[in-house]
Amino acid sequence: MPRPRRDSEILPAKDRLENAFWELLADREYRKITVTDVVHEAKVNRNSFYYHFADLPELADSAIMHAVADTTAPPVDTTDLDPDDEWRRRCTELLGNPQQRQRLDRLALIAGQHSSPELVDSLKDFGRLTLIRDLQLDPDHLDLKNDLMIDFTVGGMLAILRRWPELQASISVEDLLNEDVAVLAMSVYLSLSKENMLEYWKRIFRNDIHNQHERA
Repeated sequence: MPRPRRDSEILPAKDRLENAFWELLADREYRKITVTDVVHEAKVNRNSFYYHFADLPELADSAIMHAVADTTAPPVDTTDLDPDDEWRRRCTELLGNPQQRQRLDRLALIAGQHSSPELVDSLKDFGRLTLIRDLQLDPDHLDLKNDLMIDFTVGGMLAILRRWPELQASISVEDLLNEDVAVLAMSVYLSLSKENMLEYWKRIFRNDIHNQHERA
């Protein structure tokens, strides 16, 4: 007799559709991907696709959003941690975790040759919104310096993602620790918890924060 089916072994249709999007984007240009391609790759029917998504761009947005937000690192109490030690631990975790490397591989597709301006804009928007949220900033009341630093961080993220296919085989923890601010910004964004991001952000603006407290 065949082994009874276990639903837990089968990914939900929405997850299979998003995975299919990434598989297809690795194989061909975004403009050449169709809904038919996606449902065939995901092994679902068209009704299932349209139950979850209005069209292909909505699927792409959902896949990008989840890749940006997805992290397997558990929350860490940073009260008694040395920031530099925690920085090294997080970088090591990023490079050694297969799920995180897959996440980088997928995001790199959005910055790669098969992408489109629309996909890049989506990645920028989700990256920016995630960073603002995790830093507990008010998106409607950003001062110029914070606004510029967020744009700079997202720009650094894209710059590294464009080079990720050639970097992934050779990049080391030391590279992440010693490269310029754009690389560090990318690493912070991809690997640090909210608490650590706040800590490093404060270190960037340490003098400003100190001066603001003094004026208060």
